[in-house]
Amino acid sequence: MSVVGDGTELGDGGVDEPGWEVDPEDESGVAVVAAVGRQIKAWREAAGMRACELGAAMGYGEDLVYKVEGGRRILRPEFMDGVDVALGAGGKLAAMKSDLAEVRYPKKIRELAKLEAAAVELSAYGSHNIHGLLQTEEYARALFGMRRPAFSQDEVERLVAARVARQSVFGRSPAPELSFVQEEVTLRRHLGGRMVWRRQLERLLEVGELRHVEVQVMPTSRDEHAGMGGEMQVLKFKDGSAVGRSEGDFGSRPVSDPKHLRIIELRCGILRAQALNPRESRAFIEQVLGET
Repeated sequence: MSVVGDGTELGDGGVDEPGWEVDPEDESGVAVVAAVGRQIKAWREAAGMRACELGAAMGYGEDLVYKVEGGRRILRPEFMDGVDVALGAGGKLAAMKSDLAEVRYPKKIRELAKLEAAAVELSAYGSHNIHGLLQTEEYARALFGMRRPAFSQDEVERLVAARVARQSVFGRSPAPELSFVQEEVTLRRHLGGRMVWRRQLERLLEVGELRHVEVQVMPTSRDEHAGMGGEMQVLKFKDGSAVGRSEGDFGSRPVSDPKHLRIIELRCGILRAQALNPRESRAFIEQVLGET
């Protein structure tokens, strides 16, 4: 996905709005952004303003106005507030911020967040890094920042914001039952530097104190390990249905077929039995933190 960075200079002297171009494969996102663009164009024309005049009034370039009206840019909330004032829309354009918020994050992340928000149980195993729901903002930023090919800074921030937003699952009421097993090596990698790593370990201890959350550690010294295939996750819903994913199995795609789910659930269950129990895991994390 191409992204225009902060403060990109345009030919007419304005600047481009920090935001994201629309992924053409995201059909729902394309439809929402196009609808917002049409509304802005309608309000601009009704106000008797040219695109260059609207851009100048907001401190942006004419090119950006055409991108917005053409449905080619996912805008940030502050832009919608500004264009509402500039066009005298009386809050009608600003009210569309909620529509844009729904498509701000990549489609796959939106779909995952919806599943997590509806789940009554979640079991997950992290083998290479800390599970996304447990990550601090700094840790997530470090992970996305080290990806290759490299993400632009705007895209890093977009992905970080999406990951942090998913963590609202911890504050839901009624609270879902959340169970995490983390490979020992994920606790010992200083991703992002020592201070980021320390804060991440402290975050694990904080989350582990919640009554509906269990955090377990799978020690490297174990002779038996049911999770050697890689990361796994199972989400269960109140209607009795479930979705699971296992890295390297079933095309690494989410599955709901009972036969496939049984395999993933079996592995997750054995993995929890093989790992340190929550109390032992807490002591282990505290030990690792104390070694710094």
